[in-house]
Amino acid sequence: MNEPQIRVQGVSKEFDREGSPLRVLRDVHLEIGAGEMVAIVGQSGAGKSTLLHIMGTLDVPSTGRILYNGTDVTALSGNALAQFRNRHIGFVFQFHHLLPDFDALENVMMPGLIRGEPRGPLRDRARALLAEMGLEKRARHRPSELSGGEQQRVALARALVMRPDVILADEPTGNLDSATSERMNDLFFHVNQTHGTTFVVVTHSRELADRMPRVVRMRDGQIESDPGRPASPPAEVSEETLA
Repeated sequence: MNEPQIRVQGVSKEFDREGSPLRVLRDVHLEIGAGEMVAIVGQSGAGKSTLLHIMGTLDVPSTGRILYNGTDVTALSGNALAQFRNRHIGFVFQFHHLLPDFDALENVMMPGLIRGEPRGPLRDRARALLAEMGLEKRARHRPSELSGGEQQRVALARALVMRPDVILADEPTGNLDSATSERMNDLFFHVNQTHGTTFVVVTHSRELADRMPRVVRMRDGQIESDPGRPASPPAEVSEETLA
């Protein structure tokens, strides 16, 4: 196996609950290669979302560290950490967190605007991503004018606009009906195959987990099972499926 893109080394996490420590993660070790599609599953309270947030540098471990291509991101802070996150990691959550006063195109552009990128090329990139999501005709609609599935596709386009190496998704289809969830799942595989983006997805969806080449199962803050890096890539997604 080549040098992992993401390496979780001995990560533990404790929270203070009424003066007593609550240990959510217990000495977690995990390695993920570039371009992998990985699902993290387990019962509620197993520590899945906490691990994902620490992997995304949205939280810090009590002990242990996270490395991206050999860089210890747990040693970064302030602007350096924010810049790393903005450039290398995209997020998709159960709730899309779109800005209600901005249209779909502006929402997709937002990470680049925050970084100060030139508007012209950024706008072109955002339009191309919306087209890839099947939303080219919805670019000027605000979130309130979009369906739940459309809003989540805008959120995925926003996560991709900075060309991140990794997408971290936390229950991305949790609020969607089964047909819309399937379309979102297809888009994840399409993006992986088209852009080579690594996906790490926390999910309760058996349908999505069954499609993933690698499924990491957590229990009581630890990894209970992990088949390791798959020998073959995920099955191709046809263009008809994405239409």
